[in-house]
Amino acid sequence: MTTYRDRNEAGQVLADRLTALIGAPDVIVLGLVRGGVPVARVIAERLGAPLDVLVVRKLGIPWAPEVAFGALGPAGVRVLNDAVARQLGTDDIAEVERREQAELERREKLYRAGRPPLDLTGRTAVIVDDGLATGATARAAVQVARQLGARRVVVAVPVGSQEAYEMLASEADQVICAQRPPAFTAVGAYYDDFHEVSDDEVTEALADTA
Repeated sequence: MTTYRDRNEAGQVLADRLTALIGAPDVIVLGLVRGGVPVARVIAERLGAPLDVLVVRKLGIPWAPEVAFGALGPAGVRVLNDAVARQLGTDDIAEVERREQAELERREKLYRAGRPPLDLTGRTAVIVDDGLATGATARAAVQVARQLGARRVVVAVPVGSQEAYEMLASEADQVICAQRPPAFTAVGAYYDDFHEVSDDEVTEALADTA
């Protein structure tokens, strides 16, 4: 098992695998908030591509939050997994959506900071996170990116479970996962430094690469 020193090193490893996109005019690199942003920053710099954030809020079942019944994204994008959502009452769905919509709006306001809304029309969206455990958030991000008009969606992660990789491979146009350990535990186990990324780190990364 190889561990990354930090998210910066993980981004360098991924950037090496994305060199075919250097100079492509339609590419935009999207960090999943918050842990994916430092990884995405390195990739964007290497590709010479713009960096932005994709704020996605997974809609989790109240008694099993890791199980998603849908997701919310910017510009009113809403994705529902009907098979799972049918297990919930309308009040449960409304309460989860209300809470997650409030957090989505808070983060969008904070990270966009006066920048225009995210528009992916005709773009190649490279969605970056610091790892895949269940893959539910990345899957939601792929669906949201498509609804925001992305022509092609690439998911790039430093490490992930085989199950999550296979699920995403059927959703995205391409999935680059640098490591798929056979006995995957948790994303943080594959980093020496896996500190919680702060809002300030995200806004700083966006300002520096603007």
